[in-house]
Amino acid sequence: MKAKAAVLPGKGLSLGFTLSYLSLVVLIPLMALALRGFQVSAKQWVSVLTDPQLISAFRVSLVCAFFAALLNGFFGFIVAWVLVRYRFIGRDFLDALVDIPFALPTAVAGIALTAVYAPSGVIGNFFFGLGLPIAFTPIGITLALSFIGLPFVVRTLQPVIEELDPETEEAAACLGANRLQTFYILLFPTLLPALITGMSLSFARSLGEYGSVIFISGNLPFRTEIVPLIIAGKLERFDYEGATVVAIAMLLMSFAIVFGINILQRKTSARSDVQ
Repeated sequence: MKAKAAVLPGKGLSLGFTLSYLSLVVLIPLMALALRGFQVSAKQWVSVLTDPQLISAFRVSLVCAFFAALLNGFFGFIVAWVLVRYRFIGRDFLDALVDIPFALPTAVAGIALTAVYAPSGVIGNFFFGLGLPIAFTPIGITLALSFIGLPFVVRTLQPVIEELDPETEEAAACLGANRLQTFYILLFPTLLPALITGMSLSFARSLGEYGSVIFISGNLPFRTEIVPLIIAGKLERFDYEGATVVAIAMLLMSFAIVFGINILQRKTSARSDVQ
């Protein structure tokens, strides 16, 4: 049987370009970082990684990124569903508004969020009066991370929701299923892999976020300090060894988390296909 011609001719050439580009953009910089880590002594590794201030920063970054991913998963699902399933005036504007965090400089986003949620801001003043300050607390960090991570969930879910056949939902209704049963039994298993993917991308993006957080967090050690800020501080003090250690630790942690989530996503996708 004659092999079909590929749309992009030259498998070897295309593969070569792919490997070259990924090597230049991803692999070589990461290898350079790893090689620099080998130049740091074991004593320095232990000293840096056992620093209570760094441990606190890791805790703040992980917890806030986790809750931001949960918020984005919930509200991102609703936003994606509304944008796909309903037609209303201003829909295209809202659809374009979702991509604003992609285009907006993160520092600008941080300044805007701080202006709104600070004790002197419109929203922040209200909650501050209730004894619930937002800015300069982990809550403010979580909101900033939710802002920059929302598009990942929405844009991942939208194509999957568009592929759902409304006739299947109508058939389920005709068979006596209510809306809740139709969603949890019929729709949610199909959407779950995409939802996990979007949340994992949001979580991974939040771990390394810097610009939108430094303003609203207040950078208070042991309270609102994040890991990227510690790396930046070490670089400003010309502590390149310490910055390298923290960067490698954060890289390994991010890779382990994303790798684990990808395995979970594959298992969830395979389970939904069987069902």
